[in-house]
Amino acid sequence: MYKLDNLKKSIRKGQVYRREDLAKSSKSIDRDLAILVQEGSLKKLAQGLYYAPKKTVFGDSVPEEKDVIKKYLKGDDFLITSPNYYNSIGLGTTQLYNSKSIYNHKKHEDVKLGNKVYQFRRKSKFPKQLSSEYLVIDLLNNLKSLEEDEQTLLHNLKSRVQQFNKELLKKNADRYGSIKAKKIINELV
Repeated sequence: MYKLDNLKKSIRKGQVYRREDLAKSSKSIDRDLAILVQEGSLKKLAQGLYYAPKKTVFGDSVPEEKDVIKKYLKGDDFLITSPNYYNSIGLGTTQLYNSKSIYNHKKHEDVKLGNKVYQFRRKSKFPKQLSSEYLVIDLLNNLKSLEEDEQTLLHNLKSRVQQFNKELLKKNADRYGSIKAKKIINELV
């Protein structure tokens, strides 16, 4: 139990851990992790991925989504996006989707982390932060996979293109857009 106490001391509430991070503090890491999960000191998110829950008046808190993804990818070079974000740019999208895409340079798979499924998509380029102009380009890139009517969205974009920074739209289209997205933006700008 002394070794388990050493492992417990290295765990901070609210933090996300990989098995390999905790292995430095234990000689029987798998057994110790099973004990800590059973007693509730750790919660398992996925194979080899754990977090130490913070206790709140509402129960155990879950870690920040960015922290979980950062630990899963072993880095912070990613962008979290969702078709739900398109609703914020005012082009008439109203559907609510139960999916999030993680653009990154490493993985291309659907992964369940905790109780959420994330679509990891390998992209050669993506911005560090979301902007309205990037969301327009991302919407055009994913137009076929949306539930909304394609023609209505394109009509709304044509009538509302003035609300966006045209220079940034063109720059984002050139950097991140598909051939179709580039063509549509070039016609509008």
